[in-house]
Amino acid sequence: MTADTFQCTYCGSVASEWDHLRPLVKDKKPTGYISEIQNLVPSCGKCNQSKGNKEWRTWMLSTAKRSPKARGVKDIHERIKRLEAYERSKTPTRMDFEAIVGQEAWAQHQDNLERVQTLMRESQELAAKINAEVANAYNAL
Repeated sequence: MTADTFQCTYCGSVASEWDHLRPLVKDKKPTGYISEIQNLVPSCGKCNQSKGNKEWRTWMLSTAKRSPKARGVKDIHERIKRLEAYERSKTPTRMDFEAIVGQEAWAQHQDNLERVQTLMRESQELAAKINAEVANAYNAL
């Protein structure tokens, strides 16, 4: 790939963003991978959004909406071979955040995160109720 042929690793469309080949978060927990060149590949928005935090090979061959297979990418197996070669050539950093900051600080952080997420869900539910009541009042005018 050159600057003139900068394309999505997964499907070959024009690349518009970078994707973490190995997800940073899985099942709401950090995987330990970080944002660095060894873990980034060029991607189009369709592929990046569709892939999310799924394992790249499984996703590419799945029928997920906007996956390369679902979109009929012809050279999918060649793209997989290139990604496998890239994985072998670039070892990404994987960090144990809990070991770095300590078990107590990590547990406190995870607890804080859960409380914030719970509060955000409750806030969204309340906002939806408020919006519905305001819409009803407006319609009654």
